[in-house]
Amino acid sequence: MTPGARIQAAIELLGEIHGGTAPADRAAAAYFRNRRYIGGKDRREVLDHAYGVLRRRAALDWWLARIDIPFADADRAAIERARVIAKLLLIDGWSADRVAGSFDGGQYRPAMLDQQERRLVKSLADQPLNAPEQPQSVRLEYPDWINDQLVDVFGADLEKEMSATLDEAATDLRVNALKATRDQALAALARDGVEAAPTALSPLGLRVKGRPPLATMESFRSGLIEVQDEGSQLVALLADPKPGMRVVDFCAGAGGKTLALAAQMQNKGKLIACDVLQGRVDRAATRLTRAGVFNVERRGLSSERDPWVKRHAGSFDRVLVDAPCSGTGTWRRNPDARWRLKPGDIDELAALQRRILESAARLVKPGGRLIYATCSLLPVENTHHLAWIAEHLPDFELVPLQQVWGEAIGTACPVAGETLSLTPARNGTDGFFTAVFQRRAAVPAGTEAA
Repeated sequence: MTPGARIQAAIELLGEIHGGTAPADRAAAAYFRNRRYIGGKDRREVLDHAYGVLRRRAALDWWLARIDIPFADADRAAIERARVIAKLLLIDGWSADRVAGSFDGGQYRPAMLDQQERRLVKSLADQPLNAPEQPQSVRLEYPDWINDQLVDVFGADLEKEMSATLDEAATDLRVNALKATRDQALAALARDGVEAAPTALSPLGLRVKGRPPLATMESFRSGLIEVQDEGSQLVALLADPKPGMRVVDFCAGAGGKTLALAAQMQNKGKLIACDVLQGRVDRAATRLTRAGVFNVERRGLSSERDPWVKRHAGSFDRVLVDAPCSGTGTWRRNPDARWRLKPGDIDELAALQRRILESAARLVKPGGRLIYATCSLLPVENTHHLAWIAEHLPDFELVPLQQVWGEAIGTACPVAGETLSLTPARNGTDGFFTAVFQRRAAVPAGTEAA
């Protein structure tokens, strides 16, 4: 592909991302699936253009508004063209002539710049991406309405933490303990030409250098490794399922943590992967087979209060609730997610999380553990639930993080506090929260949820 053709493809991809409901990664996968003629190198260039816009959309839109580009009257393609033009000038440092040369109307390349776009190029040439007069929320790329919640959690560290969400996330791998040790996985990756190093916190983690095509490599196809952020690996490790236990992954999704739990269980015992989206748990079948996992039952639920939960009350040693959340901790790898959030979403999600916790807690047997996790940075989805659990689930008590870490991982706990809170700036992972509760061996009468 020519440079201009890659730009045109990025404009089309951004139109599908912003014009649809699917997250950017799924929209991109569908876009390239329908255009298999686009090779790996060209695909990377197209994604770099598109994700460059997604990561700095607020700053780009601020400049477009400043020079009075009328978004309200423009169609989707015109909006995305303007954003890409602004990205080339403000982020990539292209000259006005180079931009015009790529928008030349040639085959597969963008149409020639119109009069408004030529004015845009002239106005933005040699400007900095971040101007002193930009609001903090624009400079740090988050919705202005969420500012108070971010200040509550980060305080003076807000700029450092939000700046970290602008960076591209590293590629982390989890070694599949059913098939390899970490040293064996490192050796296999080296044979595939991949440079990796052990992660700092997860004893099963590897951090890859660069962006190798992992899916094409033998180490991946044979199931030695799975792509999984180090923070997500720690959530599964802290669940601490033992071989022979009965375990539920209550919000299993595509099965990343299910795979990790199964490996910790050494394929011994029973692991139920549940989700209200049957298609998601069904799609996990390929991953389970590749990983050599055979102790998992996949189950779709009608809702968090599916009758299956009541029928199996009090019969599981571990119940992991990786709850639906705002995803604020994943903004590095899902930059479009920050603009999909609406002001009322957080409270709705917090209410849903409490309903899920209340129902899933019924599955835990006396002496068993309930593990609550989110990939959110916001207290309303994390620590604010602790008081609610103490009031509404009085037969559950919080197990201190240091105790859980020692039992599950065996090293000195590197994080202070009773619960786990990871952030991109402080820990180099996605943002994750985890709290572990144990059900008292003697359940007080009348405390079961109906």
